[in-house]
Amino acid sequence: MKKYLLAISLGLIVFVSVQAQDDFSKVEIKATKVAGNVYMLEGAGGNIGVSVGPDGILIVDDQFAPLADKIRASLKTLDQGKLKFILNTHWHGDHTGGNVAFGPEAPIIAHDNVRKRLSTEQQIEFFKQTIPASPKQALPVITFDQSLTVHFNGEEIKAIHFPHGHTDGDSVIFFSASNVVHLGDDFFSGSFPFVDLDSGGSVEGLTKNVGELITKIPSGAKLIPGHGTISTIDDLKAYHQMLLATTDIVRKKIAAGKSLEEVKKEGLPAEWKSWGTAFIKTEMWLELVYKSLTAKK
Repeated sequence: MKKYLLAISLGLIVFVSVQAQDDFSKVEIKATKVAGNVYMLEGAGGNIGVSVGPDGILIVDDQFAPLADKIRASLKTLDQGKLKFILNTHWHGDHTGGNVAFGPEAPIIAHDNVRKRLSTEQQIEFFKQTIPASPKQALPVITFDQSLTVHFNGEEIKAIHFPHGHTDGDSVIFFSASNVVHLGDDFFSGSFPFVDLDSGGSVEGLTKNVGELITKIPSGAKLIPGHGTISTIDDLKAYHQMLLATTDIVRKKIAAGKSLEEVKKEGLPAEWKSWGTAFIKTEMWLELVYKSLTAKK
């Protein structure tokens, strides 16, 4: 339990009350139909994608281990079938903490780098925190380099790796027939994202990946963000524009010789104010952008 509370203290869960952070018993799991076979579960941590149908249940991410029973109960309200597969979009604890509970029930699938990071101690310098290695039962047992397809519940569920965005192990999940895409933490809907520079993340890489995703996502698709509400391509385009504009502002200030403290003090134009009202505040975002742009390549 201690390490999951540590993950909460890192701020890797978003949009959760202080009381819920201190007591998982207060967390409620809310299920919402997205489209086709796909639902979204909200609780404490990253949004969970769920495929339900004649083949059983597949989940994308699994929040925290103390919530496993609540997640199981919520899944039972959607379908009585068995859990068959777990996909992890990246390694952070608010998306993989439940692996330790669900791993013995079904195989975990993720990018190669997710297994590498979960199996070793990790440092997140931005929060001055050390994350211990996960136990064996929480590790992905099927990993891939570029992409993987699960043929399940009458559709192709494609996991595609997008490198060096939020982390170095990000996967975006396409539910082909349902026309739903789970973007993990490559997409914080309506808010500044956390970019884990210590895990191979890059603000410029994230911006590039989101731009590429905009061209790949089918017309009319419903989007499940890592954090935030069910979204549309227009929401993703607004997010992409924010990434481009705010990064460009910081880039120009760096070129003008301004320090990080100067950049943070000057802030951003008022049009971006609402983006800093969630977990990553404006000063935090400016620091992430500044450090990403000035990191040695």
